[in-house]
Amino acid sequence: MNNDSSASNPQELKRSMNLVSAISTVMGTVIGAGVFFKVSNVSEVTGSTSMSMLVWLLGGLISLCAGLTGAELAAALPQTGGMLVYIERAYGKLPSFLLGWAQVIVYFPASIAAKGIIFGTQVVNLFHVDAKMIVPFGIAALVSVELINFLGAKVAGAFQSITLFFKLIPLALIVIFGLLQPGGVTVSLFPVTAGSGTGGFITALGAGLLATMYAYDGWIHVGNIAGELKNPSRDLPRAITGGIIGIMVIYLAVNFVFLHTLPLNALAGNESAAMDVAGKIFGGMGGKLITIGILVSIYGTLNGYTLTGMRLPYVMAENKELPFSKYLTRLNKNQIPYVAGLFQLALAIALMFIGGFDTLTDMLVFVIWLFYTLVFVAVIVLRRREPDLPRPYKVPLYPIVPLIAILSGVFIIVSTIITQFTLAIIGIGLTILGLPVYYYMQHLNKK
Repeated sequence: MNNDSSASNPQELKRSMNLVSAISTVMGTVIGAGVFFKVSNVSEVTGSTSMSMLVWLLGGLISLCAGLTGAELAAALPQTGGMLVYIERAYGKLPSFLLGWAQVIVYFPASIAAKGIIFGTQVVNLFHVDAKMIVPFGIAALVSVELINFLGAKVAGAFQSITLFFKLIPLALIVIFGLLQPGGVTVSLFPVTAGSGTGGFITALGAGLLATMYAYDGWIHVGNIAGELKNPSRDLPRAITGGIIGIMVIYLAVNFVFLHTLPLNALAGNESAAMDVAGKIFGGMGGKLITIGILVSIYGTLNGYTLTGMRLPYVMAENKELPFSKYLTRLNKNQIPYVAGLFQLALAIALMFIGGFDTLTDMLVFVIWLFYTLVFVAVIVLRRREPDLPRPYKVPLYPIVPLIAILSGVFIIVSTIITQFTLAIIGIGLTILGLPVYYYMQHLNKK
């Protein structure tokens, strides 16, 4: 036991982050491609401007409660693996393995595939190329990002820092010039109603929330900065609150501009909505420049998921939890797990041929929220089971905030099962496929 504790203590991180840098980290982690491209899905499933704006607001509030809740475990258990550690601590090895399996098989490949599809879609629309080239362009983006990552973590990290800047430029320009633009479409906020053909208020609300959760996804990682904050108990909740509220304001402003610039029926189901809005606000050439900025933003987000995603099968293989582990742990001369990276790339490319952007993002959000909800419950479980566990930060207004996060998670899961049963079954099925793998590897390792 002494060896374990001594191994974990040296991992002390330098407490150099102040509140401003922490808020920037939160916002940089969450803001990605979703804000530009989920407007089409949200508009389609809600059927009204009022419901569209409501689900973006609720999505932010849910993410706020989720972030504040998950950060308690991140601060108490600041170990490599994040959510895997929290789940194993509360429920045991099997649920933790299933989370890792779901991330390896569904979450990261589907995230990468979805970003590849939307990248290809924007390239096709920007250069007016045949729509059949969407997937080839997307695959080219995936492969090029993979090659950048094979050059080493330092190169991939530097590239990530450069592209982070480009995330905010298109957003800022769209909001500023979109709000200053005279005329436009009237955006009705009250009363909140669901459009015709959406299946009613609750159905539209559930489907809309599922769509927005992709844009807000990433909050689970914000607690990982706890060890680098000068005063985590004070600044962590402030960073999460300030960061997510900032994201929510940006998302509400961007979507208000989208709804104000084009009528709802022009946005619904239109994967080129961001490009069309940019063209309407800035004209032909200006719209193209904004679209190029959006493409750089997508490419940077794609790099971030590739960079972090390929490490997960590598870590699980190091623990001999996956078949062909001896291959998945192989590193290239730059110390990059290239076989694990190629495995992730192959899965992502396969998913690009199977599903579109919205299908893939809805499935990955559904699957990951099954485990997010378990994390929220784990906060309560560990409070009761391990009351003496050092907690540098405790979730405020306990147990109200965790209960809001849990109920929100249950609502997202149940509404997805009701409204998108096939998608939910596929997601659950792919996760359960991990059971025979787990028991097979357990048997193999015993031998």
